[in-house]
Amino acid sequence: MSVSDVKKYDREYVIHSWSVQTALDPLVISRTQGVYMFDENGKRYLDMTSQLMNQNIGHQHPKVVEAIKKQAERVCFVAPGLAYESRSFLGKALAEITPGDLKKFFFTLGGADANENAVKMARAYTKKWKIVTRYRSYHGATYGAIALTGDPRRPPVEPAMPGVVRVFDPYCYRCSFGLTYPSCDLRCAQSVEEVIQYETPETVAAVLVESVVGSNGLIVPPDGYMQRLREICTRSGALLIADEVMSGFGRTGKWFAIDHWNVVPDMITMAKGLTSGYVPLGAVALSKKITDVLDKQMLWAGLTYNAHPLACATAIATLQVYREDKMLENTTTMGEVVRQELEAMKARHRSVGDTRGIGLFWAIELVKDKKTREPLIRWNAMGPEAAVSREINKRLLEGGVYTTVRWNFLFIAPPLCIKEDELREGLRVIDKVLDYADSLAI
Repeated sequence: MSVSDVKKYDREYVIHSWSVQTALDPLVISRTQGVYMFDENGKRYLDMTSQLMNQNIGHQHPKVVEAIKKQAERVCFVAPGLAYESRSFLGKALAEITPGDLKKFFFTLGGADANENAVKMARAYTKKWKIVTRYRSYHGATYGAIALTGDPRRPPVEPAMPGVVRVFDPYCYRCSFGLTYPSCDLRCAQSVEEVIQYETPETVAAVLVESVVGSNGLIVPPDGYMQRLREICTRSGALLIADEVMSGFGRTGKWFAIDHWNVVPDMITMAKGLTSGYVPLGAVALSKKITDVLDKQMLWAGLTYNAHPLACATAIATLQVYREDKMLENTTTMGEVVRQELEAMKARHRSVGDTRGIGLFWAIELVKDKKTREPLIRWNAMGPEAAVSREINKRLLEGGVYTTVRWNFLFIAPPLCIKEDELREGLRVIDKVLDYADSLAI
């Protein structure tokens, strides 16, 4: 099929997510390999955002591709109520890396339904209904998951699932309370307990947070924040649910981001890096105290493709690749390279207000004025207002770098297999494009 046919049929028959369809002119990707993808003209793009921050092991890893082939030759599908080798062994493999006593798993199709099912289970376990989430958050696009979400993708589809209460974020660069860490005594965490008291603990089933905020600006919580949330949830009788859909599976240099703070939540939701996007799969990990109760009840949850054999075999192979290729160790090493280079960019560019991240999970926050911290692009800018971010993205693509530019955030989250020369190649292009952002700053 010709490139023109691909574009023609894409326009005629495909609806793309999060887009005004008539404004789209997508790249046609012909192949991918390692940290690169190639368009219809053979131009190479360095993938500095792991597609949707999910292609953690890189593109077309031969061991995972081979595992998919072998599983397809044996069994492509069996009903969710049956037991099968790849399902059973994936549970065992995950139990070896999840913290504490989170050793049983409900498998889903992705991150959104992992979060929805976590909420369903939290409500079933606690017999309470309210869920506390944060404003700068994204938990998925399905109707329940978007209700849990805080960012501007939620209001256009409201009213949605009831029972969600939102709190402010541990966003030190733009503290909602006008304070400075550590003298703030983690006021952002204390406000969560205050909200729970206002709502009454008898109604609050769970606090659901991204361990590291992803698409809403990559906010790494200050030390002590997650520990304080754990204490607050324990005191109030609410479950702590860690959304690790983006931050899990080595993205931060640990199996799960929450491991950096030695905190054991009551549930972990996961997807993306679980199979590195090769086959759709998500999961909810549950602690023993929850499964001891829910195992004796009817579980009012189910999916036709729950624990799909192909997906489970893919996940097992993916977990092996993380270990065999020492990707977590590489993430830590390459993350230090990113940190040093971004600190230099911050000093060099007047448009760079802040740089933050952990492992290979980073963002550059662009501002018009470093003193006032006025964003280069407004938080929820749409249409013509978002032209600046589109222009930045265009210039990055021209330089051979594919990444995510959202509002005033430029994300850096390459595959965990990236080598130093590849990483520096991408950072040089980003550094050059920041000259354009500087031209718009004071």
